[in-house]
Amino acid sequence: MKYDWDVSKNRINLEKHQIDFSEVVNFEWDEAIVRRSDRSQEQRWRAIGYLGKRLHVVVFTDRGDVRRIISLRKAGNKERREYAQA
Repeated sequence: MKYDWDVSKNRINLEKHQIDFSEVVNFEWDEAIVRRSDRSQEQRWRAIGYLGKRLHVVVFTDRGDVRRIISLRKAGNKERREYAQA
């Protein structure tokens, strides 16, 4: 899978969440819960899954064969419960 992201958005994400979008290549998509995110007019998706030993949340949109990363952060309590209940 190919990934893309906005460089300035990645810098902001890195400052805010201490994780670089390039880490998404290690995200375990096969075990992730993926649901549509209705927070934007653009069709976005929210995935909860493991990145290493810790649950993370990835917000993304698919543009053809490229997955554009919008946000990447550690999962909070609500997302951990959601993942456990799935």
